[in-house]
Amino acid sequence: MNKIIQILLIALLAWSGATLAEDHLRLATTTSTADSGLLAVLHPAAEAALGAKIDVIAVGSGKALKLGENGDVEVLLVHDPEAEERFVTAGFGSDRQPVMHNDFILLGPAADPAGVQQATGIEDAMRRIAGGLASFVSRGDESGTHQKELQLWRAAQATPSGRWYLSVGQGMGAVLKIADDKLAYTLADRGTYLALREQLELTVVFAGTPELFNPYHVILINPDKHPHVKHELARKYSEFIRGETGQRIIREFKIDGETLFHPDVIP
Repeated sequence: MNKIIQILLIALLAWSGATLAEDHLRLATTTSTADSGLLAVLHPAAEAALGAKIDVIAVGSGKALKLGENGDVEVLLVHDPEAEERFVTAGFGSDRQPVMHNDFILLGPAADPAGVQQATGIEDAMRRIAGGLASFVSRGDESGTHQKELQLWRAAQATPSGRWYLSVGQGMGAVLKIADDKLAYTLADRGTYLALREQLELTVVFAGTPELFNPYHVILINPDKHPHVKHELARKYSEFIRGETGQRIIREFKIDGETLFHPDVIP
């Protein structure tokens, strides 16, 4: 019996040592890359190429940038260009490179009570929603989508407040389900919408203008600010998702034949 226990202890220690020895890369990213299903397809190949496990923290872009600022992660994959530029200028990011893009879309009930489908442009569309004929569900979480929404309200000179405006502080997938339940309008990234479309009654009521362009960038955390980060591993991750294999996976990731993200480096 003692010999069996000894063998089991040796095996357990060997397994524990192997687990502890496995390298990990900490990635903070927006919920859209996770909710859309992209990372579930992209990361197995990335982990094989890096020889490391990728630990994903999926939050709004604002929170992801804060994790990077604190040195809690090695790399970011986010979509809030203005905040990203401030992050790099402040010295928290050592590199910022394009990865992919899609677009934002306005979703609403098929009945379209605010008449958004008749809007002459995105500013007109936002003003129609602000009329309060139906609710609008906002992420309210400082994400890239939330920041884009706030930009659109400002451009439309509309104030998002009152009983019709619901700020829920949730990720994209949760917001889509809330808006669907309430027959409300919302702003979403196209990738997450396509991934969840079969579960929703919401429909696209406005899309396709330059103001709704949605770029994603990878940013490495500056080792001068946080010497403990695994900068070389982060650099290899950036090179993979921007390289031929990573860009091909992004390009070929489709749902019902529709592309969710368009690669920015290799067509």
